[in-house]
Amino acid sequence: VEGVDPLFLLQGGQILRVSTALSCLLGTPLRVRNIRAGRSQPGLRPQHLSGLEMVRALCDGKMEGGEIGSTEVTFTPGKIKGGTHLADTKTAGSVCLLMQVAMPCVLFAAAPSELHLKGGTNAEMAPQIDYTVMVFKPIVEKFNLTLDCIIKRRAVVKVMVQISPVKQLSPITLTDRGTVTKIHGRAFVAGALPVKIAKDMASAAVRCIRKEVRDLYVNIQAVREPDNEAFGTGTGIIIVAETSTGCLLAGSSLGKRGKSADKVGMEAAEMLLGNLRHGGAVDDYLQDQLIIFMALADGISRVKTGPITLHTETAIHFAEQLTKAKFTVTKSEDDGSSKDAYIIECQGIGLLNPNL
Repeated sequence: VEGVDPLFLLQGGQILRVSTALSCLLGTPLRVRNIRAGRSQPGLRPQHLSGLEMVRALCDGKMEGGEIGSTEVTFTPGKIKGGTHLADTKTAGSVCLLMQVAMPCVLFAAAPSELHLKGGTNAEMAPQIDYTVMVFKPIVEKFNLTLDCIIKRRAVVKVMVQISPVKQLSPITLTDRGTVTKIHGRAFVAGALPVKIAKDMASAAVRCIRKEVRDLYVNIQAVREPDNEAFGTGTGIIIVAETSTGCLLAGSSLGKRGKSADKVGMEAAEMLLGNLRHGGAVDDYLQDQLIIFMALADGISRVKTGPITLHTETAIHFAEQLTKAKFTVTKSEDDGSSKDAYIIECQGIGLLNPNL
């Protein structure tokens, strides 16, 4: 992976996730240089390494340069196998990002797989586990796959993901957002924090949403995670809008020291409202997570989004380079679309599972 736009290099972890998964699926050896070259701590971090190790193990591959701080990795894939696979970031690194790299691979295994992932479920700069369960799972299952995600413990935690292999992925069309029919969510506290903080986050979010969405009941549950299911202390909120056509769009935020509960709630509400304003059928977080599945599917997928994120541009670039899938991104011309709406179209390669 060379000759890359310098902007993409800032997406170093994502480049690794997309290219390693595709290398494994296509049986193509891979060398990645200048890993996270633009970062203050260049090279592989523990969460990247645990993802690479997991993919190497699940396809009996070989890897050179697989150590923390390494800026160059060579990966040679073998045959993908099902069964139980373990990964531990050894830090609060996100289990959701581990899942992003392993899941496409095990879909094309010979037998069902169980991924036992250990790390952070609600980490900054990564999808929250609630987002993965409430938004990513139901939408990605439209590609004709099944996925079960069981949260064992929160904060620094364990998640178990069960995935059945597929013969081939079906393409998806997500271009009609429909009308919002339901807004719901959960605000949580874990550890030594009082549930009042969760209630304050939920109230602030509801007040913010009410300014723009007046005709729907907004139901955000305030919960304190049971001590036996949480590890560490933390707060967060996720709010999901469901639409008449089965679209799911979300906004989320995490608390941290010195950040008021009201601010956390309002951040999540503003993110959701922003996703509703652009008229896309998926939210800004889901865009890039769908690209690899669109590239592998058998036929033309079309997805309407808001402004294209750098993560999505990066995913498209590497998916095209490695799979020969063809992507086009055009301004949405629909009446009623905001000026920020786009259509991502992909002619997928129709990858077949040779094991089924």
